[in-house]
Amino acid sequence: MHPGFLIAAATSGAGKTTITLALLRALRNRGLRVQPFKSGPDYIDTMLHRMAADAESVNLDLFMSSPDHVRQLYDRYSASADISVVEGAMGLFDGYSKSRGSCGEVAKVLRLPVVLIVNAKAAAYSVAPLIYGFAHFDSGVQIAGVIFNNVASERHYAMLRQACADTGVSCLGYMPRSPQLSIPSRHLGLTIQAQSEVETLLQTASAEIESYVDIDRLIGLT
Repeated sequence: MHPGFLIAAATSGAGKTTITLALLRALRNRGLRVQPFKSGPDYIDTMLHRMAADAESVNLDLFMSSPDHVRQLYDRYSASADISVVEGAMGLFDGYSKSRGSCGEVAKVLRLPVVLIVNAKAAAYSVAPLIYGFAHFDSGVQIAGVIFNNVASERHYAMLRQACADTGVSCLGYMPRSPQLSIPSRHLGLTIQAQSEVETLLQTASAEIESYVDIDRLIGLT
């Protein structure tokens, strides 16, 4: 067994892809063999994963594939890795029929703990009920911890950290609000210029996540 987790969020646009890319590159920089995956039939994000982790990313799709096939894919590609990272699609429980086919269902099928990304751009302690709800909505989904995105200051983060403490969910750190941490285009990797922009983002984001997120604790919890 090796560490593995799924990165999810309450909604699209919370920063899942940026934080996934940052973690993939940071883990690779530590000398770990990282196996990336993507929940759902998304092929742009898998291309970005490959650039970040230097390993082919694999789609795990419970709409077009059976649970057994998804398990087989995960087991096969994770076998030689030190750590596996699955990026979820949309919100944690957004599927083709309620939560069916969602990344939350992928987490349950693979028995993977979830790292929840919470966009804190326009919120502080009000994230507490959101975190509590996601942690308790489905007993089959384990929320291992929270990473906050778009945090304005240390004082802002202190309020967010207190919200985690009061809900009993581990706070793993945050990513600061920064225009440098925005993915320049949804069609990255198609030109040399775009690949250069991605590489700059990867270098910046991986350095930031090493500074502001407790990666050792994240690995330990997952």
